[in-house]
Amino acid sequence: MIDWKNYHNGEGFVPYYTRRFKKDAESFVKWILTAFVVGFLVGGVSSVFSWVLTGVTNFREDHRWIFLFLPLAGVVIVFLYHWLGKDDGGTNQVFSTVRSQDEVPFHAAPLIFIATAITHLVGGSAGREGAAIQLGGSIGNQLGHWIKLDDEDRHVVVMCGMSAAFAALFGTPMAAAIFAMEVVSVGVMYYTALMPCVISALIASNFAASLGIHPEVFHVADIPRLTMLNGLKMGLIAIACAAVSVVFCIALKQTGKLFHQRLRNHYVRVVVCSLIIILLTLCLRTDAYMGAGIGIIESAIHQGTVNYFAFFWKMLLTVLTMRAGFRGGEIVPSFTIGAALGCELGLFIGISPSLCAAAGMVAVFCGVTNCPITSILIAFELFGFEGAAYYLIAVSISYAVSGYYSLYKDQTIVYSKYKAKYVNKHTK
Repeated sequence: MIDWKNYHNGEGFVPYYTRRFKKDAESFVKWILTAFVVGFLVGGVSSVFSWVLTGVTNFREDHRWIFLFLPLAGVVIVFLYHWLGKDDGGTNQVFSTVRSQDEVPFHAAPLIFIATAITHLVGGSAGREGAAIQLGGSIGNQLGHWIKLDDEDRHVVVMCGMSAAFAALFGTPMAAAIFAMEVVSVGVMYYTALMPCVISALIASNFAASLGIHPEVFHVADIPRLTMLNGLKMGLIAIACAAVSVVFCIALKQTGKLFHQRLRNHYVRVVVCSLIIILLTLCLRTDAYMGAGIGIIESAIHQGTVNYFAFFWKMLLTVLTMRAGFRGGEIVPSFTIGAALGCELGLFIGISPSLCAAAGMVAVFCGVTNCPITSILIAFELFGFEGAAYYLIAVSISYAVSGYYSLYKDQTIVYSKYKAKYVNKHTK
């Protein structure tokens, strides 16, 4: 017979389970409330950020001459980071914060906000997700300090902030929630953060939508029936996208090293690169590569047409912009690169260029972030489920072929991509 009075080391059956239930309930309520606060706070800030980026982009499109102020804008950004953000490690610092190796400073939020707005105002080829991750991570980290959470819980709040900012800007709450959990350590997900990340992402996304920040929605046309031949064609496109994602990561890293060796003065570097960007843009006779490049994505998916080698020019200008010292992010440009490449290859091999642009977009994203689950969710949220089989083919092959390269040097691949083996290695 069970001695209920001495159950669990003498504590007693009822007191033991009462204490356990109370502890679980307190944890549940704590994360529900925290996720609500993070969702509304970060969602609000991200909405303002989106308004500002939209405003400066519209101003640039109406006043093309402002592009000539790219060198001056670069000098201003370098000055701001030289005097105010010396300890700012960018997106990598947010990842290090989650792993208890660093702490993202609170001033990173206004700095990245201002610098990204300036970059987009003058037409630098950059995205906005780097700013979103830093904004959300910085606000989440500071909130964790204010409400006196311990280190482990504060890391979860940082991931909540990342999810909320990503969801508010892109309108993809499912992908945003998983991205924050998947991107830091590939192969191991922090499931403790699942509930708060999902809640904060949904709240931020809906809050931003209520303020007029609506997500991009793409209509993929001419999706063919999945056959062996069409599957093989999509596999070839996925391999090409994986190769380009590796080239993109290597170019960013090696260009940074080259500039550090040959253009050590940050002010000289940003001015020289700005002049090169202006010259290239004038030679190309288009402003399509300025900013994030959403216009290229829309043209590739909706119309099935892009300029020849658009993916190459977008990649080159993004590398120059980001390594010169401008701020923003590389993820949205990677979307643009993938959409342009997929569209061109689709036209070449004879399969729907609209579908190939959509698949290429998520394939390159997967290759540069090593986040296959997030990539699949982005495809479903942006393009729907009709072409699901093709997106799955593109993402899975890109993940396998892209190796251990990444946009983020502090990202860790915990388990090998090629066999069930623990490797725990930093990306290249």
